[in-house]
Amino acid sequence: MVDSQVIAFTLAAAVLTITPGADTTLLIRNVLRGGRRDGVFTTFGICSGLFVHATLSAFGVSMLLMHSATAFHLVKLAGAGYLVWLGLQSLRSAVRTPQSQDGLDEDAPPRRIAPQQCFLEGLLSNVLNPKAVVFYLAFLPQFIGPTDPVLTKSLLLASIHYIEGILWLVALSIMLDHLRRFILKSAVRRWLDGLCGIVLVGFGARLAIERP
Repeated sequence: MVDSQVIAFTLAAAVLTITPGADTTLLIRNVLRGGRRDGVFTTFGICSGLFVHATLSAFGVSMLLMHSATAFHLVKLAGAGYLVWLGLQSLRSAVRTPQSQDGLDEDAPPRRIAPQQCFLEGLLSNVLNPKAVVFYLAFLPQFIGPTDPVLTKSLLLASIHYIEGILWLVALSIMLDHLRRFILKSAVRRWLDGLCGIVLVGFGARLAIERP
């Protein structure tokens, strides 16, 4: 099943994988908060969402969303609200006084949370993004031949995208983790928390107000 279509998808998906978006911003925020481990679990959650979209697309659920204005609008609002909520959490952390940061400095340990919460944050960020639904609905069929088994080929392509996402986002997590000694300085951390919060809120607001 590895043919020219699969190779073309691999190249196109690689470009899309390294393009920054809400998922990347969430990853950066979680690595700053809890270190490499939180970033890795967030990555697995984000990339697992690809299989959800591929399966829904193969079974036509994505088509239903595309043709139901109400369903699409509800998914869009849920995703927008979730991104705004994550962004407000980061902004709240950014506006805390340095004394309320529990003395964080370059030698402070990561403020880790449960792995399942990191995974869930990443999964919801991806699954609740209607742009991902549209992407898999419009993009995947271009790489599926008329005689290909649709579900099997869709999951194969999603697996390729998954591997690319894992490699890129885990590498980004490791790089950011190595910079934590600098990042965890109070002023720098608060600035980055604020920046991540603004970007996440911005993604959510844009998602909520834009027309399909």
